[in-house]
Amino acid sequence: MGAVTQHKFKVKKEDTVQIIAGKDKGKRGRILKILRDKDRVVVEGANIVKKAKKRRNQQDRGGIFEIEAAIHSSNVQIVCKRCGPTRIGFKLDGDTKTRICRKCGEAL
Repeated sequence: MGAVTQHKFKVKKEDTVQIIAGKDKGKRGRILKILRDKDRVVVEGANIVKKAKKRRNQQDRGGIFEIEAAIHSSNVQIVCKRCGPTRIGFKLDGDTKTRICRKCGEAL
C-alpha cells in the first residue's frame, strides 16, 4: 500500500453546510469538527447515533447518549446566504485568496 494522502477541504470549521445525501438529506448545520485523515466532517444536529457510555467515577454518569457521528465530506455542500447550497470557487486578490460562491460570486 502507498502513503495515505490527506484530502484538501474547501469547507472549514463553523461553516454552515447542507447535507446532500444520506438519511439526513436536506438538513443544515454548522461544522463542529473536520477529520482530515478520514475525509469526514461532523455536522451539528445531523447523523445522530446512540452511544453507550460506561460510568467511570461517582460524578460521571453512564448510560446511552445521542451524539453526532461523522459524515463523508462529499455528502455536504456549503450554504451561501444569498442563493443556498452551492459549490466553492476561489478568487485571488494580490496575495489573498478568498472563497466565493460559484452561483452568485459573493464571498463566503
